[in-house]
Amino acid sequence: MKSPIKNQMNTVFVHVSDLLTSVEWYCRLLGQTYVAEEVIEPIYKMNINHYTGLLLDAGPRGEKKQVYPSKHPTFNFHTDEIENAYSFVKELGYHVDSPIGRYDDLAFFTVKDPDGNIIMICNA
Repeated sequence: MKSPIKNQMNTVFVHVSDLLTSVEWYCRLLGQTYVAEEVIEPIYKMNINHYTGLLLDAGPRGEKKQVYPSKHPTFNFHTDEIENAYSFVKELGYHVDSPIGRYDDLAFFTVKDPDGNIIMICNA
């Protein structure tokens, strides 16, 4: 039977407790700017350069969301320069969760966002 569901990721949701803090953190990580007055709870759609979007979700409005981060990364951001990416994240003062791991054609490291969500930075 042919599936009506496309073989395509649409949006990744990252659950956050403080939307403005998370918007700032992710924008700094990705080298993006934002206007604080345009960060309106409960969600913020990040400007992502591909099909898959990234939505920071602090909802419902007016309540502080309780976040229970996974112990494992649920997605990654790509880099062509793993060493430079690692140095950049360290310079930002972000919590690097793992050193660079290397395999034959893959290198990666992980970083924690303000809520403890583990994000992988990967070159494959």
